[in-house]
Amino acid sequence: MKNKRPSKDQYYLNIAKEIARRCTCYRTNIGAIIVRDDQIIATGYVGAPRKTKDCFEHGFCLRTRLKIPHGHRYELCRSIHSEMNAIINAARAGVSLLGGNMYIYGELMPKGRIMDATPCFICKKMIINAGLNQVIVSTAKGKTKRHKVSDWIKDWRKKDILDDKHQYGDGVKVYSEKALKEK
Repeated sequence: MKNKRPSKDQYYLNIAKEIARRCTCYRTNIGAIIVRDDQIIATGYVGAPRKTKDCFEHGFCLRTRLKIPHGHRYELCRSIHSEMNAIINAARAGVSLLGGNMYIYGELMPKGRIMDATPCFICKKMIINAGLNQVIVSTAKGKTKRHKVSDWIKDWRKKDILDDKHQYGDGVKVYSEKALKEK
């Protein structure tokens, strides 16, 4: 009998995938977990702030209605990204993230296609300041990609911080609200 145990990366990404199912976003389902010393210390998914109405309750995505492309104008979104929510949830529990790793799984909605779940520019800044070491993400090709946070810092030191080359939203097709309903 062959051992069918998933690798640690796949194990944690599978858990992040399950967490993503709690998302309240029409555009994406993204789940994040933070692991330190082989223990899950925080989780987060895309969703509106606690005790406020999410997009499902409103019945529409404001950014889609305004034809805002993926990866742009996050301040107009009702939701908080999964990475931010994981960091916030750790803070609420009084848990240090220093030296931990974040795992992120993402799917584009409404069809649930796996996406490159690389953090956005804002989340990357939060991940750096939280003291995380690595970010392991799902990719559209069904594989995983490992980002060293120290590489982001080195890259941003050499170039301007605004020259960030990899983030969520790159190459993502923008759908109109009508096209989303048809899918």
